[in-house]
Amino acid sequence: MAQVSVRTIQELTTDTSGIDLVKEWSHNAKNKVECLPMNKTAGEQTLYNLKVTTRSPMGAIAFFTGGILIENGWLRILGSGSEKLTRSIVSWNKGKTYTQFGEQPKFLLVADDVLGGMFAINAGGLGTDMGKIYYFAPERLEWEPLDLTYSNFLKFCFNGDVNGFYKDFRWDNWEQDLQNIKSDQALFFMPFLWTKEGKDLNKVSKKPVPIEEIYSLNISNQLSLKH
Repeated sequence: MAQVSVRTIQELTTDTSGIDLVKEWSHNAKNKVECLPMNKTAGEQTLYNLKVTTRSPMGAIAFFTGGILIENGWLRILGSGSEKLTRSIVSWNKGKTYTQFGEQPKFLLVADDVLGGMFAINAGGLGTDMGKIYYFAPERLEWEPLDLTYSNFLKFCFNGDVNGFYKDFRWDNWEQDLQNIKSDQALFFMPFLWTKEGKDLNKVSKKPVPIEEIYSLNISNQLSLKH
């Protein structure tokens, strides 16, 4: 995940082959993919703090894109931030998985969805399968292993059965509702998805709120249920 011996932007961007892979996967995607425009300064700052080279797809997305939206923003892959997705991968993780740039986190948040679900790369804090993607399921408040590398996760987002993955979480008129939800928001469900009363998404109330609030609420509820 991190190549701490590499320091400068010039060194981090010597090999940019990662973006070629991302462009190829995006071009051939079956699902709707929107690569958000980059801001050069933001891209350099994000990559510098992330300490990952552009040879990797993660580094390429962080440097060359403001992030990637899948299926009209149902799923959001973090990059360096843009008008549609203002969070960068490093700004979103700071204060959650590490306190200061350069620290080695136990996991790294790399994507999320409109339900408040989170995708993260395991760096030792989620299991023994280092480097694999986990999903924080809002209906269970637990991290679930997906047995995917970051690259394979991207391929799933671009070409996989995203509808099948979320088949139990599509409510009537969800596509219309999605148009009114920003990519820095997630839905607040009441009753909560993890309760018995919250299983029927056609009956629960749904309100877009800042995803920061949903993340904090999910973590708080997870800790409360454990105790």
